[in-house]
Amino acid sequence: MKALVKTRAQVGLELKEIPTPEPGPDDVRIHIMKSSICGTDLHIYDWDDWASHNINIPLTIGHEYVGIVDKVGSNVHDYSPGDLVSGEGHIVCGRCRNCLAGRRHLCRDTLGVGINRPGAFAEYLIIPVANVWPCDSKIPLEILTCFDPLGNATHASLSFNVIGEDVLITGAGPIGLMAASIVRHIGARHVVITDPNPYRLTLAKNMGVSMAINPQEQTLTDIMNHLAMKEGFDVGLEMSGSPKALHSIIKNMSHGGKIALLGLLPDTTTTAWNKVIFHGLTIKGIYGREMFETWYKMTTMLQSGLDISKVVTHQMSYKDYGDGFDLMRSGQCGKVVLDWREI
Repeated sequence: MKALVKTRAQVGLELKEIPTPEPGPDDVRIHIMKSSICGTDLHIYDWDDWASHNINIPLTIGHEYVGIVDKVGSNVHDYSPGDLVSGEGHIVCGRCRNCLAGRRHLCRDTLGVGINRPGAFAEYLIIPVANVWPCDSKIPLEILTCFDPLGNATHASLSFNVIGEDVLITGAGPIGLMAASIVRHIGARHVVITDPNPYRLTLAKNMGVSMAINPQEQTLTDIMNHLAMKEGFDVGLEMSGSPKALHSIIKNMSHGGKIALLGLLPDTTTTAWNKVIFHGLTIKGIYGREMFETWYKMTTMLQSGLDISKVVTHQMSYKDYGDGFDLMRSGQCGKVVLDWREI
């Protein structure tokens, strides 16, 4: 089969023929239709410091996808060839305390599809049946292939009650944009998103946020005054991994406000801990999706009118993957989707 493989400790991937994998007794083999590029994939493509310390090569990468069940193992009875599916990219042990308690997203021995095991930038992918998610065929394929990042946005957005609340989102990348759509769909009052990238601010404005601002040009204090917000934001979603963004959230939260951290901050990040303590702020780290409650909720939100279609800005053949990674690096895009159906 054809696959995009990280073969060398340098920038780039290689499109090559590799053996088609066979499913084990508890596995499902998925014929990939579309896959999308994640920031993690870009780290691997560029072979940065994180990738060099965490990725064993050779490796087929990619973990955001949608496809058709092609073959199932002897113990699999819930799926059949032809079923439209996606899948959870975190393979958990099933035996640790959190797994046994139903908190699989907190498994200490998680393995990542396309990170610790072969991924979805390929003609076929194998995952355990416990990780397969059945897809509604009424949802467009380019949206289904984004279920992994949409799940991250859903996990963060639903961590706290946002109905009637004022929400600040720092980072207008694809997950931040998805989160903005989710909290607006749920019933947030004002949704303000910040980012220094004009392209992504335009995307945010087109998705109906209350305000999309460049923090280098406008202050949140001015925005709060404009929106008649006297007490600060009720909920903050940090999606950028920027220490300055985290500082801006903490500075502008209401007393008792709640913050979800999804962006990966540098280890050297400092913050105003006195304000966290004296203002009674709650901070929650977000990693991945709650299995599988998040998948259920994002599916039902899409079925009830959630629209994230504007987040997908580019679709192209898998053969043009280099252009896709160049777009990701430029920041002049939302979600970039690769189409594998011409194989």
